[in-house]
Amino acid sequence: MKTILKIILVSFCIFTVSSCKQDSEKKNDKTIVNHPIHDNYNISILLDLSDRISIKKYPNAAMEYYQRDLGYIKSISEAFTQHLRSKRIRQIDDKMQLFFNPEPLDPEINSISKKLRIAIDKNNASKDYLNSINSNYASQTSKIYEFAIKDDNYIGSDIWSFFESKVKDQCIDDKHRNILVVLTDGYMFYEDTRIIEENLTTYITPELIRKNGLNNKDWSEKFQNKNYGFIKANDDLSNLEVLVLGINPNKNNPYEEKVIRAYWSKWFAAMKIKHFEIKTADLPSNMDTIIKDFILDKNH
Repeated sequence: MKTILKIILVSFCIFTVSSCKQDSEKKNDKTIVNHPIHDNYNISILLDLSDRISIKKYPNAAMEYYQRDLGYIKSISEAFTQHLRSKRIRQIDDKMQLFFNPEPLDPEINSISKKLRIAIDKNNASKDYLNSINSNYASQTSKIYEFAIKDDNYIGSDIWSFFESKVKDQCIDDKHRNILVVLTDGYMFYEDTRIIEENLTTYITPELIRKNGLNNKDWSEKFQNKNYGFIKANDDLSNLEVLVLGINPNKNNPYEEKVIRAYWSKWFAAMKIKHFEIKTADLPSNMDTIIKDFILDKNH
């Protein structure tokens, strides 16, 4: 009888310990699924639709610059969908959108851009929707460039004022990892936003670089000593990461690319942007990994 009681007691203890362990494992499972805020992406693309994309003014035999833009956008879109597929449906809360500044006069382009504003969460994250994002972005952005080039009326791109008055409202969400990709040749100029404060400006052109004497080996020393650069457009954009793609320096100045990088880097630092990269207008096949590494890097 004692032996039977011992067996029952031991069995009860084993069952109790096992149940506690299973409960503990279930609790641990519940804590694993809570993802931090930066797992939610908010990706914005700012298009410079100035004459830099003109196939008449800036033809390129290897690949036209607007086609390079489309290749970069394809990589951005693929990185976004790759990120979405790495999450469980109930964890998805991500956004991607496309902007211009100023908005193009063509209503068709503005209509297309609205179709490219994606807000995806657990309520609409179907398999069909996820599969449609890349093809939709490819076809719709291609139409934008086709309309802009056919119109042949390039009104310029006001990148500086976008950072001053729009970037916080349109590109930053405190509950997301905010990434802004700027597609531009690196030169800023918009007639209505031309401001000069001593040696700081809201624009940079090949003519300005030449006028300031930043076209020789002493450019860096002069840049620092005379405090050349962009006027600060915002005080604190520390919750924004920026990837600049498509830098295309004037070939007449061997120091042009370095000067452009210095302007943008100093500007970003002044606005407290900690994570940024500035890349030239290389072929999309060479830029694909660079773009995806920037976007999918979870450490920032």
